[in-house]
Amino acid sequence: MLVYSTNKEFFEQQNSVPEAETLPPEKQRLTVRIDRRQRAGKQVTLIEGFKGSQENLAALAKSLKVKCGVGGSAKDGEITIQGDLRDKVTALLMDMGYNAKRGN
Repeated sequence: MLVYSTNKEFFEQQNSVPEAETLPPEKQRLTVRIDRRQRAGKQVTLIEGFKGSQENLAALAKSLKVKCGVGGSAKDGEITIQGDLRDKVTALLMDMGYNAKRGN
């Protein structure tokens, strides 16, 4: 829907979407599991349950990708790391202070 307005406050109200507040690491409950669905048989490590801003999610994903030496992505509260690195990622997250558990 397209709306035209000459009221400047209208656009400020529309653009002010509150962003999720990032919980401290010790209050995060992350699950580290392996996923093969819709990936042409390739395995990825999936970290789910992150509560916070997209910037903090991207920073955590970058840190994990650098420490593991692999690629990956971060979106919609999930971090995807290439390969089966469940044990390593779980250990790294616990060292960073996150409450992480290994899934399947």
